[in-house]
Amino acid sequence: MSAGYWGAGPPPGAADLFDAAERLELDQVWTAEAYGSDAWTPLAWWGSRTSRVRLGTSVSQLSARPPVTLAMTAMTMDHLTGGRVLLGVGTSNPQVVEGWYGQPYPRPLERTREYIDILRLVIAREKPVAYDGRHYQLPLPAGTGLGKPLRSILHPYRTEIPIYLGAEGPRNVALAAEIADGWNVIFFSPAMNGFYAEALAEGFARPGARHSSETFDVVGGPLSIIPDEDLERAADRLRPTLALYIGGMGARGVNFHHEVFARMGYEAEAAAIQDAYLAGDKKSAIAAVPTRLVEDVALIGPWAKIADEIQRWKQTVLTTFSVSCDLVHLARVADLVRG
Repeated sequence: MSAGYWGAGPPPGAADLFDAAERLELDQVWTAEAYGSDAWTPLAWWGSRTSRVRLGTSVSQLSARPPVTLAMTAMTMDHLTGGRVLLGVGTSNPQVVEGWYGQPYPRPLERTREYIDILRLVIAREKPVAYDGRHYQLPLPAGTGLGKPLRSILHPYRTEIPIYLGAEGPRNVALAAEIADGWNVIFFSPAMNGFYAEALAEGFARPGARHSSETFDVVGGPLSIIPDEDLERAADRLRPTLALYIGGMGARGVNFHHEVFARMGYEAEAAAIQDAYLAGDKKSAIAAVPTRLVEDVALIGPWAKIADEIQRWKQTVLTTFSVSCDLVHLARVADLVRG
C-alpha cells in the first residue's frame, strides 16, 4: 500500500493504514513527497508501529537531498527498522526541481545513474567515498581544498539496501531495470504491458545489469480500487486526480504523466484535459476525463467486475501488487490479489 504525500495536513487514517498492512501481512508500505510533506518523517513515525512490513519511499526526490544525505537517512532507518528499508528515488520534474528546490534539471537519466552510484558507495562502506562524475564530485574540487574522501562512521545494518527507481518513460524504465533493484510504477495499465516489458527487457540486456526479470521487483497496480454498483459515480471519484496529473502536474510539453496517457492512446483527450486545466478551467478538465480512461488505470465498479478484471493485472510485469482502496475493503481486495 501507499500512504502517499500529504495535502494541507496529515491524511486521516494513515496510522490505521500502517496497522492494517502489518495485520494483514502486506509486504510493503510506501510514502511519497512532492513540495510539502517529506517522505521520510511519516515513514519513521508511523513505521515505528510495525515490526514486519517493509518500509519504502516512492519516491524520495533526488534534488531534495545530496546523495550522501539520502544514504545517511536510509542507513539510519535501516538500523531502526532491522533492515526493512526500501530506498525509492526519482527525479520529479523541472517545475518542482527548479521552482521548489532551486536546483537545475540537467540530463536526468545521467544524473540518476551518478546519484545511485554514490548511494551504493556510501552504504557499502568499503572505503572512503570519492566520486568524479559530471553532476556530482566528492570531495568538492572547487572548494577550499581541505575536503577529503570520507567513510561513514555509521556501520551499515546491510551493506546493500534495495534501491527502487520511480520511472514513467521507456528510457527511464530501462534505466531502472539496468541499475536499480526495483521499479515504482505510476499510472500502469495492463493494455501497456507489452510496452513496459520491452523497456524492461532492454535494461536487463545491458552489460552490467544487476537483475533479470526473475529477480527484479516491479511495484505497481491500479490507481485505485473502488467497489461501487454505479460505475460513473466510481469514476467521478478519480477524475479530479487524473485531471490534475494529466493537465496540471508539469508544464505544457514537459509533463511526464501527460505523456503516459498519450502513449496509452489518449493523446486527444489528454490534450483537451491539459488545455482546460492550464486555462484555469478545472471543472471542464475534470469533465473531459473519459470513463474508459479511468477504467484503463483503475479497478472500479461492482465487485464481480473488479474480481474479473484484476486477473489481467496479475498477468503483467508487476511482481508486487500495489493496493489502493478504502481500508474497509482492504482484506477483501488482498484476498483477490492473493487469489
